[in-house]
Amino acid sequence: MTSTQQRAALQRQIWQIANDVRGAVDGWDFKQYVLGSLFYRFISENFALYIEGGDDSINYAELGDEVITPEIKDDAIKTKGYFIYPSQLFANIVTGANSNESLNTDLASIFAAIEASANGYDSEGDIKGLFADFDTTSNRLGNTVADKNSRLAAVLKGVAGLDFGQNIDSFQCNQIDLFGDAYEFLISNYAVNAGKSGGEFFTPQHVSKLIAQLAMHKQTSVNKIYDPACGSGSLLLQAKKHFDAHIIEDGFFGQEINHTTYNLARMNMFLHNINYDKFNMQLGNTLIDPHFGDDKPFDAIVSNPPYSVKWIGSDDPTLINDERFAPAGVLAPKSKADFAFVLHALSYLSSRGRAAIVCFPGIFYRGGAEKKIRQYLIDNNYVETVISLAPNLFYGTTIAVNILVLSKHKTDTKTQFIDASGEEYFKKATNTNILTDQHIEQIMQAFDSKANIEHFAESVDNDKIAENDYNLSVSSYVEAKDTREKIDITQLNAELKTTVANIDKLRADIDVIVAEIEGREK
Repeated sequence: MTSTQQRAALQRQIWQIANDVRGAVDGWDFKQYVLGSLFYRFISENFALYIEGGDDSINYAELGDEVITPEIKDDAIKTKGYFIYPSQLFANIVTGANSNESLNTDLASIFAAIEASANGYDSEGDIKGLFADFDTTSNRLGNTVADKNSRLAAVLKGVAGLDFGQNIDSFQCNQIDLFGDAYEFLISNYAVNAGKSGGEFFTPQHVSKLIAQLAMHKQTSVNKIYDPACGSGSLLLQAKKHFDAHIIEDGFFGQEINHTTYNLARMNMFLHNINYDKFNMQLGNTLIDPHFGDDKPFDAIVSNPPYSVKWIGSDDPTLINDERFAPAGVLAPKSKADFAFVLHALSYLSSRGRAAIVCFPGIFYRGGAEKKIRQYLIDNNYVETVISLAPNLFYGTTIAVNILVLSKHKTDTKTQFIDASGEEYFKKATNTNILTDQHIEQIMQAFDSKANIEHFAESVDNDKIAENDYNLSVSSYVEAKDTREKIDITQLNAELKTTVANIDKLRADIDVIVAEIEGREK
């Protein structure tokens, strides 16, 4: 079985588990139990392999908890960030799950112990609360303890039956990728079924790939990468895949306002084999309680912030003096925080880096404060490219969004506009449209060359943009292809003349036939 076939088979199995087991529990609520079980299995097997260290004579799951010395535990937590006793391993819990009358409370105790193992260590903030949304005592699982345990056992058994590979080599070279892919598959499918709310925490991989390539174009290494509205971390993880042959020196940084999604992001980092000391996810409102101010600037920033959300804006008079917003001299409208996210990202961007941000198209042509912010960006030559994408690429919205690319190291005073909204730049699909690798390559080639390409790309002097009221709509600078059928008037007249002649001949023939019939009747 090829890796593609194995991945497809695995994904079918996972989705089957989710549908078969959840019963009357809403899928959006139940996702945490499937995702949490998958994560529990991953960290258990990952930890066991670390302790065994490749020694086939050691089977950590078969050891007694009493053999663990304080030195072993201390060393493991410093390396892995957490500790799991043999009795707490996924494999040992799932074995007796069906007959365990206290399964739900046992799981709650184990999760609490895993989190508590990091207390006082550098990894404490990365581990604390990881299992908060895996509530094994919730009535969502059933009204009785027996119902809860039955459903939990079924989920654990289903996840235990997934084939990720059976040996150390397959785990290191293959299983980590499959675990991560399986996790993202679940998240994306739940996002599809959740509708609008799903798009708030997961950016489809094909769009993430384009955003990551834009942010890290031609950089052989970056100090670190940052997403100020990171959701489940999908954008940051796509950057990791894109940068496999290169170096992200100080790791992955992100902030997320939703607690459940924040936990998903941290789990997602572990599942993609990013150790606790190489990522830093923080919970909070990026606009009014930003983290990482002491860590900036970042060489690469990727973001798909929420579109046109409300924020406190001018109701907080201190924000106009905030170093992120003060240079523009105006705050984003209270009803539309889009440009607040843009200015935040710009403030955190290094002099050699790029930020690639998904934006609602209205911010590029509306007046008022948004126009003043556009003027600030253009007059200071921060806008490298604006890309118009196809409609229906994201979960929960059919809007044809834009990508804004910011840079502080431009060598000219032009702004590039790319119109990738036409049917030749995306593939139609059932739920959402898709950018194929070929489409991404077309966009990246145009982005790299900055060449003018008829009906596709145009580099425009900033002076011309200023004359155009600082309008940054792609359609204002890239002429759309005329897809209407072209009509040759001369040829059409000739065809009409022939048609009229044929009609006249047909009428004459009919008159003859009618005359003959009338003659016979007389």
